[in-house]
Amino acid sequence: MAGSTVRARQASATRELILAAAERLFAERGVNAVSNRQVGEAAGQGNNTVVGYHFGTKADLVRAIVRKHATRIEEIRSRLLAGIRDSTDVRDWVDCLVRPMSEHLGELGGPTWYARFCAQLLTDPALREIVVEESLASPSLREIIDGLNRCLPDLPAEVRAERGEMARLLIVQMPAERERALAEGRPTPRSTWHDAATGLADAIVGIWLAPVTPGT
Repeated sequence: MAGSTVRARQASATRELILAAAERLFAERGVNAVSNRQVGEAAGQGNNTVVGYHFGTKADLVRAIVRKHATRIEEIRSRLLAGIRDSTDVRDWVDCLVRPMSEHLGELGGPTWYARFCAQLLTDPALREIVVEESLASPSLREIIDGLNRCLPDLPAEVRAERGEMARLLIVQMPAERERALAEGRPTPRSTWHDAATGLADAIVGIWLAPVTPGT
């Protein structure tokens, strides 16, 4: 019994090493540029098949990294949502979309790689689908999107879709750019993740509330 407990702990520790190494390498080099062998080496594992043994395919590894962070992000999102459920203010709902990632990254301290990792996933259709699937599994996220839509009843459907895509790109790319600047020791427009989220929310509120020019 004691032996099996030790082996389980060792396996768990190995998995965590692999997840951390993969997240860093994927963020810095791109998912498709990194092999399972390179991930294993970066995790300090001599066995070339260790990544496949613990996670299966690269897509399975990517999904595991997303889920590793998803629990805490969902907790933050749910807490923010609980305070604004009856709100009719677009800003409240945008904050619920923007702040969970930034707050999570701030809690992790530096250096972090998760924002750049998420940005990398958007460049690959198959990996992007993983992010979409995991996002749709979040009850709080679906509720936030519904709440935001209720605040914008007169926005035409095509404009709503267009601005939703703009907002999604900013929510993913701006934290990644800030994270990259921090990693490279470059100055950032805002000094903290909290303040960066404030600036991002300001911009996204502007996108949602911008005038709609009629088509020709």
